[in-house]
Amino acid sequence: MATRLSRPQQRPPLLRQAIKIRRRKVQDLQDPLAQMTQEVNPASYHFSPKERDLLYEEVLYTVLYRLGQPEPNHVVEASELLQYLQEAFQVQPEEHKRMLQQAKELEKPIFCLKATIKQAKGILGKDVSGLSDPYCLLGIEQGVSMPGGSPGSRRRQKAVVRYTIPEEQTHRTQVISQTLNPVWDETFILEFEDITNASFHLDMWDMDTVESVRQKLGELTDLHGLRRIFKEARKDKGQDDFLGNVVLRLQDLHCREDQWYPLEPRTETYPDRGWCHLQFQLIHKRRATAASRSQPSYTVHLHLLQQLVSHEVTQHKVGSTSWDGSLSPQATTILFLHAMQKDLSDFHQSLAQWLAYSHLYQKLEFPSSCLLHPITSIEYQWIQGRLKTEQLEELTLSFTSLLAYGLSLIRKFRSVFPLSVSDSPARLQSLLRVLVQMCKMKAFGELCQDTAPLPQLVTEALQTGTVEWFHLKQQHHQPMVQGMLEAGKALLSLVQDVLGDLHQCQRTWNKIFYNALKIDLFSTAFLKLQWLVAKRVQDHTSAVGSPVSPEMGENLFQLYISLKELYQLGSASLDRDGVLALDGFHHWFQPAIPSWLQKTYSVALERVQRAVQMDKLVPLGELTKHSTSAVDLSTCFAQISHTARQLDWPDPEVAFMITVKFVEDTCRLALVYCSLIKARARTLSAGQKDQGQAADMLCVVVNDMEQLRLVIGKLPSQLAWEALERRVGTVLDQGQLQNTLHTQLQSALAGLGHEIRTGVQTLAEQLEVGIAKHIQKLVDVKESVLPEDAILPLMKFLEVKLCYMNTNLVQENFSSLLTLLWTHTLTVLVEVTASQRSSTLASGRLKVALENLEICFHAEGCGLPFEALHTATFQALQRDLELQAASSQELIRKYFCSRIQQQVRLPILFHINHGLTVFCIPAELVYAPHTQAETTSEQLGAVTVKASYHSSEQKLYVELLSASNLLPMDSNGSSDPFVQLTLEPRHEFPELAPRETQKHKKDLHPLFDETFEFLVPAEPCQKDGACLLLTVLDHDTLGANDLEGEAFLPLCTVPGLSGCEEPSEAPQTRLPLTYPAPDGDPILQLLESRKGDREAQAFVRLRRQRAKQASQHAPRPGQ
Repeated sequence: MATRLSRPQQRPPLLRQAIKIRRRKVQDLQDPLAQMTQEVNPASYHFSPKERDLLYEEVLYTVLYRLGQPEPNHVVEASELLQYLQEAFQVQPEEHKRMLQQAKELEKPIFCLKATIKQAKGILGKDVSGLSDPYCLLGIEQGVSMPGGSPGSRRRQKAVVRYTIPEEQTHRTQVISQTLNPVWDETFILEFEDITNASFHLDMWDMDTVESVRQKLGELTDLHGLRRIFKEARKDKGQDDFLGNVVLRLQDLHCREDQWYPLEPRTETYPDRGWCHLQFQLIHKRRATAASRSQPSYTVHLHLLQQLVSHEVTQHKVGSTSWDGSLSPQATTILFLHAMQKDLSDFHQSLAQWLAYSHLYQKLEFPSSCLLHPITSIEYQWIQGRLKTEQLEELTLSFTSLLAYGLSLIRKFRSVFPLSVSDSPARLQSLLRVLVQMCKMKAFGELCQDTAPLPQLVTEALQTGTVEWFHLKQQHHQPMVQGMLEAGKALLSLVQDVLGDLHQCQRTWNKIFYNALKIDLFSTAFLKLQWLVAKRVQDHTSAVGSPVSPEMGENLFQLYISLKELYQLGSASLDRDGVLALDGFHHWFQPAIPSWLQKTYSVALERVQRAVQMDKLVPLGELTKHSTSAVDLSTCFAQISHTARQLDWPDPEVAFMITVKFVEDTCRLALVYCSLIKARARTLSAGQKDQGQAADMLCVVVNDMEQLRLVIGKLPSQLAWEALERRVGTVLDQGQLQNTLHTQLQSALAGLGHEIRTGVQTLAEQLEVGIAKHIQKLVDVKESVLPEDAILPLMKFLEVKLCYMNTNLVQENFSSLLTLLWTHTLTVLVEVTASQRSSTLASGRLKVALENLEICFHAEGCGLPFEALHTATFQALQRDLELQAASSQELIRKYFCSRIQQQVRLPILFHINHGLTVFCIPAELVYAPHTQAETTSEQLGAVTVKASYHSSEQKLYVELLSASNLLPMDSNGSSDPFVQLTLEPRHEFPELAPRETQKHKKDLHPLFDETFEFLVPAEPCQKDGACLLLTVLDHDTLGANDLEGEAFLPLCTVPGLSGCEEPSEAPQTRLPLTYPAPDGDPILQLLESRKGDREAQAFVRLRRQRAKQASQHAPRPGQ
């Protein structure tokens, strides 16, 4: 029988033996660390020449005596592996050949198959109970070829192992009672000489024991069990039942196999006999290399791993690429073969990988993520008792060494992981992950119990590193020349570096540290840095003293802005529980405020002067009509506002005074600019002969001032007046705010408005002369020229000039110019109209001119609105021109329209069927307002008439009924009234003579009751102003008749003429009597001026006579 590994002296020489190793003892028996004879010291991956030669011989020996089929993605050709080893160990070709030959001459190792019988499932039940008591027989058959290369093609035998392999080379597992799914988990080591003709055999049997029939009947459960009893009765007593077998060629196996294999039947009776789970590993024993004889397998593998990894990293550096942690196929193949041949467990491979990688990581540059796999493997398989004291110390040293190294990298993370390298955040994140996983390991917790928690260590490292980084930056910015100004510049650069670092911490690094360790890096760094910065800034500002020079003031301003940004950055991100060193930092800079304000004004003034000197007073474009200096000035004011916002002084009173100073300086700059830009325009236009170019420049100047006014108007929003007023509301009253900020602003805007109006007025004056000339020429042209043609020169002149101004002026200034020109044009027209009062032709031309000028200045809504055009002057001029341009007959018609309008203001009553209704005059009868003697209702009396028109007869019937309340005209206190009826205007009814009623003696309420007929067509009666004039007179025998009053009945309202059917009964109409105006009527005055018009003169004489009569008997007030 073969013996176990614990008794090797009993093995016969030259015989292939297998050593059964039960699973419960396999780790203790095969632990390479238990066989280590010297302490492993991975302090350096550089080996001495002797150590390198031994390691090179070891790995050549591994390649030469390779076993098994190659794994996927492994290198197949030995020559390729040997070439890679020559490069990895940097061996010269001659040396390589010599050592390769030396390795070939070494004694071959003993080849072994490490077989583990794990379990089986679904096997046959051979006992009466339907179950089995399975066990396995296994061994290696040497020198027997299998036709076709398949063990299944050979004739199945009942007992392959038992009858083909010698008993001393046959191995047996334990018997598992009463199961169809046995679990053995037993390992055996089987030796063989030649892998090409060796095969692995495994038979599975059901153990039978001698039992009585009574015992078997007690186990009987069904008819199948009874059949088994009869079958066993024919067997020999104690004969085991065959369950199945597995036969495999060793040359078909990989170095490591882990599969389920089907159990082959003895016959075809039961082809499905279940499955068996087997694990195989092809290993070496008694390797002839010096390294294998003198060093533990674990140590040799660790050295080999260090050598190959260092070569991989070096190769990537040569190629200017970084190693990603993946070994080449050659290195992977060699390490796998060596571990398999040396029978290294997964745990020891992971441990070797950890020790090698953790050590090399501190020397070479490669990803820290390579450490995660061995960490996970060690954690999964960790059993502390498997390692000796010196091995535990080695592992402890690797933990503490890597932790210290990682903390040193974290302390210097700003330089080790610069953001200029794209993968720096990922590398830092990977390092933190490795440290976190390492500190969570059970091995770390047991071996490094006194280590502080990782977040605490990292926080301390970050704090220390932040202070070191600050001092390094401070040393870097140390000025070469000593002086306050140089020291201020150095301090400013230092604070800006601190700001940049904190921004990086906030945007990038903080998330990484918080996700990994819940550490707020930004808060940690800010609290350290703000204290360091505050101490140095306070010392510097104290040393500056007062007064502050302009250069020092500029430096302090930049330092203040940077410090303010630093303070706001921390205040917005920290949960404030305590006091910061930067609290109240603005007090350190208060002495420099006057210097800052003066520097701001001086710089702005210089920019304004330079901008005006360089300005050519040319518009920037079609849409931008101001010049370059206006743009520069806007930028200058924006910079002042930006400076004010940058200051944002925390103390309300000081902040208010600063704002007042900024507003004062801005307004002063605006007035200075106005003076400079006007002087610049005079300078440029002095040498210009073309007045058009001077006008162009003046337009640009006006536009620049308008742009300036817009910019100044934005000061309240740009300087945040509302917020400032809320802040200072508790210390200053509202009146003080109004008297400072708002008063200054309004004063500046008023000054700018005056400058703009002056410029626009100058432009308007240049055009007013031309407008006046063309209006005068308008009335002087020949009579044969039509009014539309006469106004063409004026309209062309305006079109050219206004288009030019519209092109060169902004809309606000162009509107102001139009307003001035419109006012001036109306003034000229009024003067010319007054001089041409007697000329109908000239007045007609002026009327057409006014109509066209209105259209021109309105410009279809693009110019002045109608509300601005229709001024009182325009309306009066329009009325006057309408009158002056009218003919004498048209004026007479308008006169009667006005008298009718005067009468409309008094109630006019109609009696219909003895009823009384109010009569209203159509609006078209109403002419423009006309001054008449104001009388109260029926103060002069009234007449009552009936009127109707019969179109079939073309007759107007008038029935004069009565008069009442007449004024006494005679000395006896009464009158002798009669009524004169005429159809007016006379030019419309030339053939109709006036009619009169009878005269009534001494009667102030006469009843006439007389009817009159007028043969007249309907058309003239329907015209505006056509009326029946009822003149009530007092008959005097000796002198002229006295006027009692006049009444006007509009004919267009008479039934029968207003479009209605012929009336059946005319209504009564009560008309109040009126007097003509005593001060003269404008229409009469205009008619009187037309000396050559007889009709006009006759009409005027009659109306003057009536007015004279009315003035003699006009009622006194109170009568």
